[in-house]
Amino acid sequence: MMHIAFCDDNLDELSNIVHLLNEYRASRNFSCEYAVFPNGFELLAALERGRRFDIFCLDIIMPGFSGIEVAKAIREFDKAAPIIFFTSSPEFALESYSVRAVNYILKPITREKLFITFDELLDGIPIRQEEDALIVKSTEGIRRILIPNLVYAEVMGRNVLYHLISGKVVVCTEPFSAACESLMKFGCFVRPHRSYIVNMRHIDTIENGRIAMQEGSVVPIAQGKGKDVRQQYLGYQMEGQ
Repeated sequence: MMHIAFCDDNLDELSNIVHLLNEYRASRNFSCEYAVFPNGFELLAALERGRRFDIFCLDIIMPGFSGIEVAKAIREFDKAAPIIFFTSSPEFALESYSVRAVNYILKPITREKLFITFDELLDGIPIRQEEDALIVKSTEGIRRILIPNLVYAEVMGRNVLYHLISGKVVVCTEPFSAACESLMKFGCFVRPHRSYIVNMRHIDTIENGRIAMQEGSVVPIAQGKGKDVRQQYLGYQMEGQ
């Protein structure tokens, strides 16, 4: 589960961002916790108490302690966590790179802006404590796919399509048998059909000859494989994966 910190002195803006994040969590089945801070002092105080976050979303123009200053202090605690600036002014865009910000979004923060921003982040950030990844040669170049972010893969013609939790599809030209062999090594995959392999972490229900995934997609189960798929999924759950 990811942990996100939002820091903005405008409470209306904070409320809007939290509302949009809740929409995002529901639409993407994205598991996360978040904390809101009305100023940088409270955020840094939380870090000093040992609290850690996977993503920081900061306003830049705040009284007393600007977002840039807060980001510099964050970097003393965490060198790598993504920092996103949500701000009403474009004048600090260049300075934001000094703290290795991954994005700089101008207010007002809309549903489209927030969804695109988090979709891009989810493709590159592992769920906490889960580092497993698959290296593939996609049509866009060499790609590292984090196993916790992979929902399922399917073969279509000569291509293997990797469906990510963000909704993005990574297309690769490779034998599906080789892709399945690589994925089965991770212990969380089941192959319900000759054209599909599914990450059991993301299964919602198994019924009526199909698997319903948590993010809304549906994968067919080949005739005669339903019992075997259910047994594999039950074993996976009992192992506490």
